[in-house]
Amino acid sequence: DKWNIRTDAQYELENIVDVLRKHPEMVIKIESHTDSRGGDRYNMKLSDRRAKATRDYIISRGISKDKIESAIGYGETQLLNKCANKVDCTEEEHQMNRRSYFYIIKE
Repeated sequence: DKWNIRTDAQYELENIVDVLRKHPEMVIKIESHTDSRGGDRYNMKLSDRRAKATRDYIISRGISKDKIESAIGYGETQLLNKCANKVDCTEEEHQMNRRSYFYIIKE
């Protein structure tokens, strides 16, 4: 239920910020995903808020918004494992599906 940037995520995002600073022509896109717990529509909105919070964090660190092509949430539409709706999974299995990807669009 959270989309704020955790302290451990800030550490990882600083790596993205550093790369973007070192490569002024680079443009990225951000994709965020959730696990299958919660409703499908809710998870779509949650993942979109997470993607936009990630984008906003990067921009807050002095990176131009022009370096981020998009920040989109995909909810639970691209699960990495069997943990779809109503499938029993461990917390670790659910955690695998809660993730964000950063794609380089232009170098």
